[in-house]
Order: sequence, then C-alpha cells, then structure tokens
Amino acid sequence: MVGEDRETWGEGAACRTADPDELFVEGAAQNKAKAVCAGCPVRTECLAHALDHRIEHGIWGGMTERERRALLWRRPLVTSWRRLLEAARSEHQRLTGTDEDRALDATG
Repeated sequence: MVGEDRETWGEGAACRTADPDELFVEGAAQNKAKAVCAGCPVRTECLAHALDHRIEHGIWGGMTERERRALLWRRPLVTSWRRLLEAARSEHQRLTGTDEDRALDATG
C-alpha cells in the first residue's frame, strides 16, 4: 500500500500486524484472510484504496482480487470508490442509526 492515503487510515487496520504472506494467498486460504477484515474499523477505506488504485493481488477490505474485478466490471463509471463507499456508509448509518461498516451492501 502506497501513498499518503495509506498513511492516514492504515494505522487502524486490523491486518497491520499480520504477516503479508497470509493476506496474499489463493484458493480456500482466502476465506481465512478475509476473516481478518470482518471487524476492521477501516475496511471501507482499505477496499476503496484497492479499487481506486486497481490493486490486483491480495485481500483488501474483505474482498479477493476476483471479487474486486467483478465489482469494477459492474460499476465502470465510478470515478472515486472512496467517495462512493463513504457516502453509502453514511447513508446506511443514517437509516439504521448504527455505526456498523456495511456500506459494501450498497455497492452491489
């Protein structure tokens, strides 16, 4: 992960102390890697970073590279995933009165 964007949210990532080899896996091992993201407080920012920068490998924001490619294919006109996901999260919180990070449901 590169750039200033990573520095602002990366410190709060659940995976910050994980072995990178555990996050860049294939096959069934991806489910274990995705579990690290389940309760991560910066999951939305992480996923947005991977989508905005077209990162092809690894688990980012709880999604595999295949899942991210499918999302990019379904939504080719999105110019800022960060803006979209943050807006979806805010709307979800407004409607439900919760602080849960479930903005991903609004993108599909």
